[in-house]
Amino acid sequence: MSLRQKVVIVTGASSGIGVAIAQVLAREGAQLALVGRNLQNLQATQTTLEQQRAGVQTLIVVADVTTQATQIVQQTVAKFGRIDVLVNNAGILGNGALLDLDMQEFDAVLNTNLRAVVLLTKAVLPQLLQTKGAVVNVSSCAGLRPFAGALSYGISKAALDQFTRIVSQELAPQGVRVNSVNPGFVVTNIHQRIGIVDKDYESLLHRAIASHPMGRVGDVLEVAEAVAFLASSKASFTTGALLPIDGGKHNYTPR
Repeated sequence: MSLRQKVVIVTGASSGIGVAIAQVLAREGAQLALVGRNLQNLQATQTTLEQQRAGVQTLIVVADVTTQATQIVQQTVAKFGRIDVLVNNAGILGNGALLDLDMQEFDAVLNTNLRAVVLLTKAVLPQLLQTKGAVVNVSSCAGLRPFAGALSYGISKAALDQFTRIVSQELAPQGVRVNSVNPGFVVTNIHQRIGIVDKDYESLLHRAIASHPMGRVGDVLEVAEAVAFLASSKASFTTGALLPIDGGKHNYTPR
């Protein structure tokens, strides 16, 4: 993948897809700044990486992506001296249709899923311009297709996709690539964290399987492998792409 010794920031590295991204990037030889708010979970990720690959270099950055972009960049540069790739993975879910929309939740979702990405990408950009680096945003198929009942989340991901397109055009002449992956339903604990209990989750999982043409939901490593590809020199002529990792869900029309 040509990621050996590349310095990569991974936000949301304390759980779910973020842990898998860190594992795949470590396997390919990257040096990693693991960003999240939960120190214990970040330490668990770090331990997993050290067990997976001897000599892997990691940095734990306990930070809130919505307010501490500058600190994340400063700590990473202080440790590694450079930044080659930014993976904007941190994100939160939001449920609710317009009629019952909680505006505080709406603001929180947009702040985390969009505004924080803009802030951190802007803060990292001077480093990426020097290294001719790359940005990979973890979006969602909810940004590509409308899904009723998740208004704030869908808006945040659609806006993130447009951010990817616009910034990719702005930075292409300077040799910096910007792409997104757009996962479908992927099995993590994110749904339980927002209060979806076991019985509701089983129903959600059943509906998700039925809406993916491949007849199953996704695995975190399938998303992570796509992120690694877009971060690497294997994707050296790819920018502005929105890559669905969703078993065909983005192209599904019920009959």
